[in-house]
Amino acid sequence: MKKDCLVVGAGPAGSVFAKELAMKGHDVMVVEKKQEIGTPKRCAEGITKHGFDRFGIKIHPLCIYGKIKGASLYSPSGKKVVMEGEEMEGYVIERKIFEKWIASEAIKNGAEYMVKTQAISMKRENGKWKVKIKSIEGMEEVETKLVIGADGVESKVGRWAGLKTVNKITDYHSGIQFEMANVNADKNHIHIFFGRDVAPLGYAWIFPKAFSANVGLGILEKGAKMKAYNYLIRFIRENEEFFRNAQPIEINAGGVPVAHFTEMIAEGVMLVGDAAQLVNPIHGGGITRAIHSSIMASKIADDAIRKNDFSIEKLMEYQKMWDLEYEEKTKKLMKLRGFLEKLEDSDFELLADILHGEDIYALTQAKLSFFIKKV
Repeated sequence: MKKDCLVVGAGPAGSVFAKELAMKGHDVMVVEKKQEIGTPKRCAEGITKHGFDRFGIKIHPLCIYGKIKGASLYSPSGKKVVMEGEEMEGYVIERKIFEKWIASEAIKNGAEYMVKTQAISMKRENGKWKVKIKSIEGMEEVETKLVIGADGVESKVGRWAGLKTVNKITDYHSGIQFEMANVNADKNHIHIFFGRDVAPLGYAWIFPKAFSANVGLGILEKGAKMKAYNYLIRFIRENEEFFRNAQPIEINAGGVPVAHFTEMIAEGVMLVGDAAQLVNPIHGGGITRAIHSSIMASKIADDAIRKNDFSIEKLMEYQKMWDLEYEEKTKKLMKLRGFLEKLEDSDFELLADILHGEDIYALTQAKLSFFIKKV
């Protein structure tokens, strides 16, 4: 079969791209290897309101399982720093429903979806990509001039296209999370915990939801004495004020990238979202950046299809657009991450004493000059 564009992966990045391109009248197919969109979820499920307002996206109310007014950050000894303000307002979503909602919006606008359908291989012939897909009905071949890699952290599309898609092991966090019932935490805040014994070179979190909470942590294994799962079990046992009568009702685990790829483009190929590891290097959050990357890529894809130009030079307009928006900020955040990874627990205690909530928010936005003066 022939398509204007094939999207591999139906997460937020893939489905937003499909919706945007289908809205412009193009023939878009999305293949998703899982039998259910949105599972398994490897995400703390927190998003900022201003991030979505910026893109003009109004989230369906059924996706929202909690409204957030701020964040409570805890030092290793338990000192709390509170972050509040308009820029901190957001939502805790139910990722499974959220991803299905975005996919349904793409389908309403004309995109074609195939679930439990895996891209097996792709090869370049006569200026086109021929992608083999395996569905319940068997093997098929899709011919297209444009392939979008939206297939997540374990992306194969970039590798098949000859891109460098392997980062250093230190650019990945090992993550584990429980969905827990009966957690006793302020539902107006997300809760973040730091400390070498809590989550070495990472952090633990509690994100309250309507009738449960997303509880997890991410660690860098080079600084760890045990597996992420064991750190999470200990974190729960040592924080009875939150977890005294709580029980897990779902468990998920996976790798979390904390550094971008330098290559997002090949002939007739663009990578978006986690497939290009487009996350915030400090906290690993990727939903907002995934959506923004897809909106950018869809604009270039629309023009490429209309002009029948899928060259690296043409598609590189997407990467240039991305770099203009994020490159400088990401470089600063990478330097900050390197600094934070060197801190001992005593340093975190000092920071808890001298920094206010607005200071910490500024850090996450790569505003570093005030921080240098304070420390």
